[in-house]
Amino acid sequence: MATSPTARAGRLRAWMLEGLSDMGKGRPAAPPPADGAPTVAESAPKGQPWWRVMCLTGVDYFSTLGYQPGIAALAAGLLSPVATVVLVVVTLAGALPVYRRVAEESHNGEGSIAMLERLLSFWKGKLFVLTLLGFAATDFLITITLSAADASTHLVENPHLSEALHDKQMLITLVLVALLGAVFLKGFLEAIGVAVALVGVYLALNVVVILTGLWHVLTEGHVVTDWSAALTQEHGNIFVMIGVALVVFPKLALGLSGFETGVAVMPHVKGDPDDTEARPAGRIRGTKKLLTTAALIMSVFLISTSFLTTVLIPQREFEAGGQANGRALAYLAHEYLGNTFGTVYDVSTIAILWFAGASAMAGLLNLMPRYLPRYGMAPHWARAVRPMVIVFTLVAFLVTWIFDASVDAQGGAYATGVLVLISSAAVAVTIAARKARQRGWTIGFAVISAVFLYTTVVNVIERPDGVKIGACFIAGIILISLLSRLGRAFELRVTHVELDDLAERFIKDIASRTPRFVANEPDRRDQAEYRDKIEQIRADNDLSAGEDFVFVEVTITDPSEFEAGLTVRGEVLHDRYRVLTVESSSIPNALAALLLHARDLTGVRPHIYFEWTEGNPFANFLRFFLFGQGEVAPVTREVLREAEPDRARRPYVHVG
Repeated sequence: MATSPTARAGRLRAWMLEGLSDMGKGRPAAPPPADGAPTVAESAPKGQPWWRVMCLTGVDYFSTLGYQPGIAALAAGLLSPVATVVLVVVTLAGALPVYRRVAEESHNGEGSIAMLERLLSFWKGKLFVLTLLGFAATDFLITITLSAADASTHLVENPHLSEALHDKQMLITLVLVALLGAVFLKGFLEAIGVAVALVGVYLALNVVVILTGLWHVLTEGHVVTDWSAALTQEHGNIFVMIGVALVVFPKLALGLSGFETGVAVMPHVKGDPDDTEARPAGRIRGTKKLLTTAALIMSVFLISTSFLTTVLIPQREFEAGGQANGRALAYLAHEYLGNTFGTVYDVSTIAILWFAGASAMAGLLNLMPRYLPRYGMAPHWARAVRPMVIVFTLVAFLVTWIFDASVDAQGGAYATGVLVLISSAAVAVTIAARKARQRGWTIGFAVISAVFLYTTVVNVIERPDGVKIGACFIAGIILISLLSRLGRAFELRVTHVELDDLAERFIKDIASRTPRFVANEPDRRDQAEYRDKIEQIRADNDLSAGEDFVFVEVTITDPSEFEAGLTVRGEVLHDRYRVLTVESSSIPNALAALLLHARDLTGVRPHIYFEWTEGNPFANFLRFFLFGQGEVAPVTREVLREAEPDRARRPYVHVG
């Protein structure tokens, strides 16, 4: 029997939204596991040794060896080794201390963005975090497209394939990006074992290339003297060389990538048996080892490969169309070890670049849901992996097309994303050190922040592509986020309600009669305020003098927060008026959640009484959307209507 189009569409929709869950409340949409099957918590990994997790980070960090030496040669020319030494100094004396501190301050994989988020509140904090997320999206997406472009370059430039593929780089890059998206559409779990194998093989092959290159340098001593003579002739003395290296340093910022990923994978690092979530000392210590070891390994490789590629490869080969463009070490592998070894090296490079893209996609899918749902700024379909994979893959197609699948053209955009994240991390740890009254660390981190901020500004001025792409992502994220929050404005977003003993006693006592609540905006809180309010409610709603009331007063905290728990406290004022006090980011949501909780607690539908709000309805709605107050009565009713579709169970709302 043929399947109807409706049935096929239903199956497709179910497949696309598989795993959709309410992130705010943590209720998975998937069915419970079968008898005997492990739960998510039981099947989750309990942590891996730090060196294995380092390899997971390394598929992104170490894979930059595939293109970093070529980019350095294009940026600095003969000065490439000196500029690379400057990069290594900044890495070890700047980025490494910063991220070791980030590991201490944010040990749940949230990174430096979470540190800054804690320092800022209200809408300015949310917009700042959304801006950083835009640059993070730039970083991750350009990692995907740049890695795919470099992998395709290694394919196209391979002597065995160059004739057949010489004009197919754009197509190959798009295919690689599409295949990466297909992996995630099918369902993808990062395998640390695969990362260990890829990193181990890739670094071992690079050691062979480096040792071979050093042998040629030693046996052909003139290449060093030729290089030093040309360098001296071009730049004069060592001080001029260092000055020029500092100027070109921002162009080499790709060599700083990987640190944000290093702290993002912290939850996978195995800690000590006595670690706690509040202070996982073993996990923090292991992550510091991870960051330090990765930085040291990368520093050795960067200096050695930059030196060898500069003295052994003619400068013209680094230019666009040259055989070393985007693949300097592969050029040496083919030149000195033969095409067979060179092809093995190409395959290894393509594999690690491929997995670098996979790590970036996984990081992107983990990063956005970590923040946006808490802000109420994620559409419902964004909670499922597959729709987001399609979105990110299409965006990666667009970026690849814009940059014509060029490694060199994407370097500026990638560097911008990397530098903005590192700069934000440096600023975050500077503020953290200042709050901890650590004067020495505060000064040191402030200097590092100044260096990275300078580097970021120079990179943006010289290569504005990165900030343009970042601005597009920021605008897109903010626009979609605000539209999503607007669409979810009437959603009940209180995760739980807690009553103190007196508040619970008030609700249970009033439920023995007709439970009537009065929404009151606290002013002087004197006896006359509550007496006049009751008289007004009775007159507006034609209630008898014998009716009993409990006042509810909501104090606005941070209106930019989308969801949180609700704590209700009871108090008796002036020896006769019972008042429930609540703190919340939204008055209507707090009232609706309290009414539903009271109904569930007592089994009786409560009544609540409001006054009409004066002023323009549209202006009042904007006040509610931005500041959690405004047109309270109709919005409370709408929140209740969405939360409880059954009219027979919905609390009563009265407005006079």
